[in-house]
Amino acid sequence: MTGLGTPRVHLRRTDSTNLRARALAERGAPHGTLVTAAEQTAGRGRQGRTWTAPAGRALLCSLVLREPPRLLSLLAGVAVAETVDMAGHAQDRPARVKWPNDVLVGGRKVAGILAEGRPTERWAVLGIGVNVAVRLDDLPASLRDSAGTLGLDPPDLERVLASLLDRLDAWLVASEHAALAAIRTRDALLDQPVGWSGGEGVGAGIDDDGRLVVALAGHERARVALDAGEVHLTGG
Repeated sequence: MTGLGTPRVHLRRTDSTNLRARALAERGAPHGTLVTAAEQTAGRGRQGRTWTAPAGRALLCSLVLREPPRLLSLLAGVAVAETVDMAGHAQDRPARVKWPNDVLVGGRKVAGILAEGRPTERWAVLGIGVNVAVRLDDLPASLRDSAGTLGLDPPDLERVLASLLDRLDAWLVASEHAALAAIRTRDALLDQPVGWSGGEGVGAGIDDDGRLVVALAGHERARVALDAGEVHLTGG
């Protein structure tokens, strides 16, 4: 896969870059088509959540991908984490991936990923939001304890986007073996207490199908592999 970012549609304000990219994909937009926006009014994350960011301070983008790889979300997570590190956060706090698609620095979410599409038609839309120049004081009070930022300035958005496209270009054609090895080194849930709608336990790694393995609480040696749903840290 090459040519990510061309053609590009940039919107000063839109409801959701993923919605715009989906519409383009349905009309036959080529692989690599990029939708960016300075502001979203209905940005979306997983589980129906909204993605909130002040206008002009977050990287908001969505890519149309033809023939997407099987482990798309995890591949994107590695690419975003590397982009964050290249922006200057690798020295003492390398970015980590909270399965399946949040990127954390120091336990705070600096980026989110939302992959959706039509597998039968062999296309997907990959939406990514990165808090490049967000000031935490500008976020809703409910997000200030969990959100993070790269602490850069608005002119840095294009530089970070270029870095992101470069890393995505590399990882979207990487082998699954390489992708799994990379995601495992950045696993934010490994050995951490976690909970989900079906129970709780301790993160025990990522299996070869990209699923989160959890050692169940109160059940010696019992494990479950999660392939969907929301997982949260339950420790302090």
